[in-house]
Amino acid sequence: MMKKVLVSWLLLLSGLWAPLAASASASDPYALINEVAQSTFDRLSKEQTEIKANPEYLRTIVREEMLPAVDVRFSAFRVIGNQLNSTTPEQRERFVEAFSDYLVVTYADALAAYKEQTLDIGSGQVGADDKLVSVPVTVLEPNKPEIKLEFKLRQNSRTGEWKVFDMVAEGISLLSAKQAELSGLIRQNGIDAVTRQLQEHTNKPVTPLEVTQ
Repeated sequence: MMKKVLVSWLLLLSGLWAPLAASASASDPYALINEVAQSTFDRLSKEQTEIKANPEYLRTIVREEMLPAVDVRFSAFRVIGNQLNSTTPEQRERFVEAFSDYLVVTYADALAAYKEQTLDIGSGQVGADDKLVSVPVTVLEPNKPEIKLEFKLRQNSRTGEWKVFDMVAEGISLLSAKQAELSGLIRQNGIDAVTRQLQEHTNKPVTPLEVTQ
C-alpha cells in the first residue's frame, strides 16, 4: 500500500506509552506501521498553518503520533548496553526520559524537511510463534533512487503488543549505530554525563535535516 508520510520515519524510532498502543493495530506489526504512517501524514497535511507559525509544534506531532509505536525503554536499554548493570534504577529512568526527548528533537528536525515522499509498506502475516518481525519499506521520490528499509518490531511477552525497536537503512542498523555512539560515552563519562548531554540537545530549536541518497 502506498502511503504519503514524513521523512522523519526514515531516521530512528522510539516511543512512549500512549493511546495508540492500546489500539487493535498494536497486535499486528504491519497494521501498526501503516496506521502510524497514515495518522502522522494526516496531521502533517492538515496542520501546516500551525507548523509554519511555530516549527516547534512538530514536536507535538512526533510525541502524539510517532512515539507510541515504539518501545523506548527496550531501545534505550540496548543503547546503554553492557553498562546497564552498573547503573541505578533512578539513573536508568532519567536516561530513558532524556533519550526519548532526544529522539523527539531528531524526528521534529526530519519532519521539517518533509517533501511528500511516498512509502511502499510491505504486508504479511505473523506466525503464532513469531516474536520478532521485519516489515520492509521502500521509500519513493521522483527522480531519485529507491531506498530500502526494514522496520524491526518485537512482541512484548507480557502484553502481546508489537512495537518498533530498530530500523535497518541500506543494511545499517540505526539502533546499533546509536549504541556504538552512546555506550562508549557512557563507559567513559558515566550515564549521568550522557543523560545531561542528551538533555542539552533537546533545548535547541527545530532545524531541518538534510536528507541525502
